[in-house]
Amino acid sequence: MAVGDPERTAILDIDRLQVSLFTRRGVLPAVDGLSLTVAARETVAIVGESGCGKSLTALAVMRLLPEPPAKIVSGAVRFMGRDLASLSDRAMRRVRGKDISMIFQDPMTSLNPVTTVGDQLIEAIQWHNDVSRREAHARAVELLRQVRIPDAERRLDDYPHQMSGGMSQRVMIAMAIACGPKLLIADEPTTALDVTIQAQILELIKELQASSGMGLIIITHDLGVVAETADRVVVMYAGRKVEEAPVEALFERPLHRYTSGLLGATPSAKRRRGSRLAEIGGSVPALSELPAGCAFQNRCADAFDRCRTERPKLMPLMPGRTAACFAAEEELSRHVAAIGT
Repeated sequence: MAVGDPERTAILDIDRLQVSLFTRRGVLPAVDGLSLTVAARETVAIVGESGCGKSLTALAVMRLLPEPPAKIVSGAVRFMGRDLASLSDRAMRRVRGKDISMIFQDPMTSLNPVTTVGDQLIEAIQWHNDVSRREAHARAVELLRQVRIPDAERRLDDYPHQMSGGMSQRVMIAMAIACGPKLLIADEPTTALDVTIQAQILELIKELQASSGMGLIIITHDLGVVAETADRVVVMYAGRKVEEAPVEALFERPLHRYTSGLLGATPSAKRRRGSRLAEIGGSVPALSELPAGCAFQNRCADAFDRCRTERPKLMPLMPGRTAACFAAEEELSRHVAAIGT
């Protein structure tokens, strides 16, 4: 079970999820034993560099993994107590878009270019609700207004190419919330947008969450987005969860050396004027070439012999926090010993 608030009931419970890629190079562990929970009204951010398994985790929840090569080989994804893997394709289609919705990275490739945004919204509404086209049309207008698209009724007749990136992303959000989902997954929702539009989109998503009470997963490589939106953070590296913590605690004192590197490479208002951003040297190892010990060892200045021979396990190192880092364990042990003397 992932770290979380025991007073809040999880609507999503990912338990030791294993997603493998079946390739010519062999079976590769793309998501390796991931556990996390999300409660109603809670925002959980999943962060890490490209290729760490963030988006595959989201696709596994949605049952949209590209098969082949990807496949869930073990673990469970429970939503409102139901194991999604056990649902038929028909039953899962009813869950997807109604109870669980997802905003994808690039709205310009997610929307159908030859269909008006109105027809796409109306189709999504009618698929999950027994309503007439007139009623669905009225709901579509309401949704566009809700996501602050001006002249909403007229814009229903627009095609995606007639809208800006920010407007297209608002349409994607409207489609995602059309049926009042209990869980929304936002996969890099602001990547293709300029800074001003990014802030507007994030504010909109949080306002919609506050009004509806839905749980929210934000998938991102941008810790600035995490700071603005998240309650809790899951850090992934090379397919594995390496740290989990409340957002304020993580920014105040990261435990895993990879998390420290991500924070050091992130612009911050607290950073001294003139100081340079740090860079994490090297690159994420290929899944086919993972080392025997910690996957981060070759990029870590604090790695020692144990890191190179033994894989660190997620451990509760501080109240409400876990990390898989021998260097963090050693540091905290020395701190406790110093207090004891």
